[in-house]
Amino acid sequence: MGCDKLPIDDVLHAKPPATPLVEAVLDLVREKVRARLRESGQDWNDFVFAGSDRLVTREDIEAVEARILASGHRFDWSARVSVVERPEAHKADGSAAEEGAGFAHPDAPTGETDAEGRALRGIGDNVVRHAKDVVGRALYVRSNERVMELLSNGVPQGSIAIIDDSGGTLTAPIIDQFAGVVCAGGSVRSHLGILTREYNIPCVMNAKVTGIREGDRIAVEVTAAAKTTEDYQQGVERVARVWVLEDAA
Repeated sequence: MGCDKLPIDDVLHAKPPATPLVEAVLDLVREKVRARLRESGQDWNDFVFAGSDRLVTREDIEAVEARILASGHRFDWSARVSVVERPEAHKADGSAAEEGAGFAHPDAPTGETDAEGRALRGIGDNVVRHAKDVVGRALYVRSNERVMELLSNGVPQGSIAIIDDSGGTLTAPIIDQFAGVVCAGGSVRSHLGILTREYNIPCVMNAKVTGIREGDRIAVEVTAAAKTTEDYQQGVERVARVWVLEDAA
C-alpha cells in the first residue's frame, strides 16, 4: 500500500465535502498519518492494528491544532453559518462590507424616542435575567480582521458586541472583555449563549435589530425574563428590548 493514498481516503472522499474547517483538519491529520506510516515501514493493517496509537502521538495532534489556530481558519466557517442559514437577520444597513454598517432586520420593531431618551431598535431572546439592564457602546464584530484588531488593541471598555456568530467561535478569544452581547443568530442554547452565561455577560440571542450604528450608546433589556427551552418548544413569545439612547455628548 503506497503512502500517498490511504484506505480511509476512499471512505472520506466518497462523502460530500465537510465544512472548510473540518476538511482542513482532516488534510493535516492525513498528512501526519502518511508520514508516520512511511517512517514505520509497516503495511497498513499492521500500522492500524498494532502501532498507530504509538506512532501517531498526542504531540502530532497538538501540532495539527496549533497550525489551525495560527492560520485563523477556526473562524472561517462557524462564524458565517448563521448568516447562511438566516440571511434576513443579518442584512446590512448600507454596504455589507462596511464594518459597523449595522443590521436592518425587516421584522425589527422600532419606536420614537420615549421620555427616558430611549428609541426602540429591536428585540431578542434574553439568555440570563440580570438585576440591571446593560448600557454601553455598540461595537460590530463581524470579521476575522476585526477580532484580530481587538485582540491586538483591546476591546474599548463598556462595549456591547453586535455579532452574527451564534456558535461563539469568532468572538471566543475576546468575549470576556464585552460588557454585553447582541447576537443576530441562534438561541439561548447556542454555544454563544452558553459562553456568555458562563462568563456572566449579559446577552440576547436571535436578535432582530435595525438602525444601530457603530458607537451608538445602546441599552439591552437583560432584566427581562430569560427565554427557556420550553418557550421555544411551545412558541411562547418572551423578548428583551434593545434601545438606542440619546447621547448627551
